[in-house]
Amino acid sequence: MELRQLRYFLAVAECAHFTRAAEQLGMAQPPLSRQIQSLEREIGTALFIRASRGVRLTAAGELFKVRALQILADSAQAMSEVQSLARGVSGHLSIGFAGSIAFHPKVPRAIRSFRAAYPDVHLSSHENDSIQLVESVLSSRLDCAFVREPLDCGDLQRLALVSEELVLVVPTLHRLSREPIVDVAMLADEPFIMFPRAIGTHLYDYIIHSCQQAGFIPTIQMESPQVSSIVNMVAAGFGISLIPASMKFIQLPGVCFVPVRPILYSTVTFIYRRYERSALVLNLLKMLDQEN
Repeated sequence: MELRQLRYFLAVAECAHFTRAAEQLGMAQPPLSRQIQSLEREIGTALFIRASRGVRLTAAGELFKVRALQILADSAQAMSEVQSLARGVSGHLSIGFAGSIAFHPKVPRAIRSFRAAYPDVHLSSHENDSIQLVESVLSSRLDCAFVREPLDCGDLQRLALVSEELVLVVPTLHRLSREPIVDVAMLADEPFIMFPRAIGTHLYDYIIHSCQQAGFIPTIQMESPQVSSIVNMVAAGFGISLIPASMKFIQLPGVCFVPVRPILYSTVTFIYRRYERSALVLNLLKMLDQEN
């Protein structure tokens, strides 16, 4: 049974006449009659009662008409959904986010723009550290992700979105809180609060190396996997930290954010698989690239 046979059948059922149905379909009447006969043989029963002035549906034909209409409607719907998915205007997109990235205004702004442009795409977000996000994208557990560099992204493609400064965060009453800018060397005797090296090896090493370049090895007082938790620990007086400048948007009481010299950078980067074919990912990539 073919979809075209269902269309032929419905045309005859609507016109109640083979010749008029053939004219409506733009074909000759004999081939149309043969197609209907072939359909009836395949089903095993007559669908029409034939008379000299036209045809009418049998009881089986009436039931088959209902089912044929539904089959064609489902077929059209399936084709529309597949075409939408192929164009990247519908479907599901799983996106990973490194924790602190949500605080940079460029990332949520880009996601809002994408949702507005593709309202039928379902987005799911997954928060993790950058190293885990790289592994998830490589293994296809996630479609793409926003991470922080410096970072080893393996064989993934990268689109650098924005480089933001790292700033010093200190308690409000700290001796450095009122400085317009702080030399990294001035932090030599301060207890540091850091994220564990295992969740951000390259960024961790970058901060440690910057301190070594300034003439000291930092004392790691505490560790926390979440940058927001680090800021809370600083507010409680456990130490100081160097964090992305966008974290200033959380406006937590009890802390001050101070620029440092030399300027240290962390880059927000969009990662996706090499030779990516998903139109969903490529549409998001195109939008990010245009806004970059």
